[in-house]
Amino acid sequence: MALINDTTLRDGEQAPYVAFNTKEKLAIATALYECGSDELEIGIPAMGEREREDIKELLALGLDIRMMSWNRAKMSDLEASLSCGVKSVDLSIPVSDILIDLKFGGNKSYMLKELERVITEAKQEGLFVCIGGEDSSRGSLEFIKEVMTLGRELGAQRFRYCDTVGILTPSVTYQNIKHLTSLNLLDIEMHTHNDFGLANANALSGLDAGAVSVNTTVIGLGERAGNASFEQLSMALKHLYGQSRQVDSLKIKNLVSLVASAAGVSLSPSAPIVGEHIFSHESGIHADGMMKNSHAYEPFDAQEVGCVREFPIGKHSGTGTILYHLKQFGINADKASLQNLLPSIREIVTSRKKVLNDNELVSLYMESLCL
Repeated sequence: MALINDTTLRDGEQAPYVAFNTKEKLAIATALYECGSDELEIGIPAMGEREREDIKELLALGLDIRMMSWNRAKMSDLEASLSCGVKSVDLSIPVSDILIDLKFGGNKSYMLKELERVITEAKQEGLFVCIGGEDSSRGSLEFIKEVMTLGRELGAQRFRYCDTVGILTPSVTYQNIKHLTSLNLLDIEMHTHNDFGLANANALSGLDAGAVSVNTTVIGLGERAGNASFEQLSMALKHLYGQSRQVDSLKIKNLVSLVASAAGVSLSPSAPIVGEHIFSHESGIHADGMMKNSHAYEPFDAQEVGCVREFPIGKHSGTGTILYHLKQFGINADKASLQNLLPSIREIVTSRKKVLNDNELVSLYMESLCL
C-alpha cells in the first residue's frame, strides 16, 4: 500500500502569508494522524529555537506515526534535528545543474562529500534517512542514479524525487520513476508541485511506476500553486486504487477546516472532495438521475467526506427538482403543470444571479395557481 507522507507542517507552511502557531500545529498533526496519514514531515529545526520547541511538542504527542524533519545536507542542520529528538530526517540536496550552480558553485564533488558526511552521522545516530533530491525533474537521471547509489551504500532508505517547479507531465513522470525504481537502489517518494495543475496526477503516476510514497499537504497548501492534496490523494487511493484507507467524514471535514482557517485561506466551493457545492445538482437531467439512483452522477457519497447532497433551484432545474422541493411542504403538484413555472424561475435566477430558496418557490407556485 502506498504511504502518504504529509508535509503540511513544513512545505504547507512555506506557502506565502502562512504561519502556524504551536497550538495549530499540534491540532493539525493530530487530525492528520486521525485521518490516516502514514508519516508526517513536521518542520525545519535549523530555522531556530522556536521551531525546535514546536517539533519537540509535536514529538511529545506520542502519535504512532513516523515524524520527519527537513534539513539541508549540512552537519549543522542535522545537529539541530538531533537536538529535537527526531528519528527520521530528510536531507536535501539540489540535483539539477541550475541549482547546483546556484548553491554549490557547480561543485558536485564537494556537495556529494557533504552529503556522505551527513548521512554517515545520521546513520550512526540510528536515523531513518530520506535523501531529498531538490529539482529532480530538471536533473539528469544519471546524476540521480549516482546520488541514489551513494545513499544506498551509506544506508539511506529513501530518495525523494522532487518536481520542485511543477514541470512534469504524468507520462514523463512514469518514464523517469520507472527507470529509477528499476535500479533497485532506494525506495522512491514523490514530491510534486501544482504549477500546471498536475501535482496529483504526477504523484499517482509515480506510484504507478513503482514509487512507494507521496508527499501531500492538506488542501494542496504550499509554495506558489501548492502541492499534491492530502484529501484528494487519500480518496483517490481509496476509491481508484482500491486501498483500504479509512476516511472518517467528520474528521476529514475538521482537518480541512482547521488547515484552511489556520492558513487564512478560503476553499473554492468547487474544490474536489470537500467543496460545498460539488454535491449540488442543478441540471434537470442530473438531478432527476440522482433522485432515482444516488450513484448516477457522483463517484462517492457526500456523507463520506461530511458533505450534504443538495438540489438547488436554478436556471437549469427541471420539473423533478421543483416537485422535490414542493413535496417538502406537503405539496403534490402535477409535473406537467410545473412546466409553466420554469421560464419564471430562469428569469429570476438569471437576473439576480442567485437560486431560489424553498419559500420563494412555494410563493411562486401558489401565485401560478391564481393565474
